[in-house]
Amino acid sequence: MNSNSDIIYKYNGAKSLVMLHEKYINKFYETWLKAKKLSITLPETDDKDYESLNTLLRHVLRSSRGYIVWICEKLNLPDPEIKNAPEPDRIEQLAKAYIEHLLDRWKIPLNEVEEKKFIDDSFISNWGTHYCIDAMLEHAVMHPIRHEFQLQKLIKIFEDAIG
Repeated sequence: MNSNSDIIYKYNGAKSLVMLHEKYINKFYETWLKAKKLSITLPETDDKDYESLNTLLRHVLRSSRGYIVWICEKLNLPDPEIKNAPEPDRIEQLAKAYIEHLLDRWKIPLNEVEEKKFIDDSFISNWGTHYCIDAMLEHAVMHPIRHEFQLQKLIKIFEDAIG
């Protein structure tokens, strides 16, 4: 598939956010791999998505899928046909291939959408917050950044503890 830089978008803001999403999903995954290699343990919580490194990875990837599916629904675009994220017990083995699939499917849906559609209307997200499409794209970029930041903090604590 073509890289994002080869795809022409009617709204360059969408192109930039799709490219940033790709960058930060990959960066999160690299940090996740480091955390996995170090056997980092996540703090205890009632949040099922934060029970383990595997559930966290699945959460980030499943959310990424959910953002673009939601965006396509709200813009009346075809379903981007992204497979569901692998279950936690298989995600470590399947993550690299799934991320490639996910990011490939993210590249195309928004390229023909006019700028006006990204900012004129707002819609209720699956968690009840109102977002215009542009804001949901920004949310999709920030989500892996936030979780990578959490992992980086835990890695630093671990590395400081072992000297």
